[in-house]
Amino acid sequence: MDWDAQPEFVRQAWGFALQGWEIAQGWLMSPAAWSQFGLLLVSYLVALMLSRRLKPWLARLLTPAEGQEGLFTSARRFFLILVPLLLPLLAYGFTGIGESVTRSIFDSGAVIAFGKRVFLLLAAHILVRDIIRDPFLKVLGKYVLIPVAALHTVGLLDLVTGRLEATVVPLGNMSFDLLWLIKGVVLGAVIFWLGRWSNDQSSTYIQSQEEMRPATRQLAAKAAEIAIFGVAFLILMNIMGISLTSLAVLGGAIGVGLGFGLQKIASNYISGVILLLEGQATVGDYVELDNGEAGTIVKTTARAMFLETFDGRWIVVPNEDFITTRVVNYSDQGSANRYEAPFSVSYDTDINLIPDMVEKAVSDLPFILQEPDGPDCELRAFGDSGVEFAVEFWVNGIDDGKNKFTPRVMFAIWNVLKDNNIEIPFPQRVVHHVGLDRGEPPKA
Repeated sequence: MDWDAQPEFVRQAWGFALQGWEIAQGWLMSPAAWSQFGLLLVSYLVALMLSRRLKPWLARLLTPAEGQEGLFTSARRFFLILVPLLLPLLAYGFTGIGESVTRSIFDSGAVIAFGKRVFLLLAAHILVRDIIRDPFLKVLGKYVLIPVAALHTVGLLDLVTGRLEATVVPLGNMSFDLLWLIKGVVLGAVIFWLGRWSNDQSSTYIQSQEEMRPATRQLAAKAAEIAIFGVAFLILMNIMGISLTSLAVLGGAIGVGLGFGLQKIASNYISGVILLLEGQATVGDYVELDNGEAGTIVKTTARAMFLETFDGRWIVVPNEDFITTRVVNYSDQGSANRYEAPFSVSYDTDINLIPDMVEKAVSDLPFILQEPDGPDCELRAFGDSGVEFAVEFWVNGIDDGKNKFTPRVMFAIWNVLKDNNIEIPFPQRVVHHVGLDRGEPPKA
């Protein structure tokens, strides 16, 4: 085969293969190499026996009691999930001791050093396969950590990083090498994943502080989120060696964009901060918009609020609408609201008895409030078919889509009227036939 006619990477791969074969032949013919193979085998067997004895003991020691919580308990759970790494790490440690011995006796340790790297690769594989549960970290470990560990095992890591560093990509007046770009992507992904995790932990802690007002908790969570990701960005820029002064032009361009095309986004963001500061509306409030749509606020973001209607639909409302339009807040985190239930009785009824009777029946319902005012039954009108009343009542919360409080009040009114033999009228009409009224016989 004419190797000179083959592509460059094929010739390089063939060269590496020949080099590896020569190294393997040298190991097979060397007594020092055989002794190192023996030490590798002994190290692995000792680590295997020791890990089998230690794993059950460590599992009992690190498993916390059911229901036990705390910082120490969390640390025990963390070390418990690392127990599968015991075998490769013990083998790595014993192999390191064997390497010191062989280098002192034979002044050689290439074989056992290769074995150490193999055990390190095995540890990386177990870490990604059995320990990491986060989907993002698992992908990062599968496509970054394991390939890097494999290159380190076969001794090609320095060669590959050197080639990547030598490959320069021009971009206008700027240029960067591929190694710098890969490091930036990986480090950025890890740093912002840590930022997201930190933000979740801080948000959970802030939301658990029940002594704080809901709006204050929301504002604190947003401020913590901005601070965390701002610090993450600064750390990434510092690690990558990018001067923040070089971002001044980019910042100016972003400012111009905010002034023109992104002014709505900026307006919604500022409106969201105002809403959090003033506490006009927050998660859990039942609000009605100026266009008649109503729902419970279930989520707030920097750009908008998400309302959930009583039938399960979600409405995305820009924060600016809560500032510039009329919004009715019915709940304000569980405040009392007044509703009314209309009804009517027959004209044959002694209507003087109705208010006390109905007010007592409604007051006996467990969700009816006596403050700021108890049930109030009022005479509203003398209708075509009966006397019209309405009972006003206060409840803590909202009548969710007319399907929560009012129906039970109407049932109570129905039952008390029926128990007192009071007729609830229905529409009645008197029909007069002109011919019959004049005494004329009906026509056939």
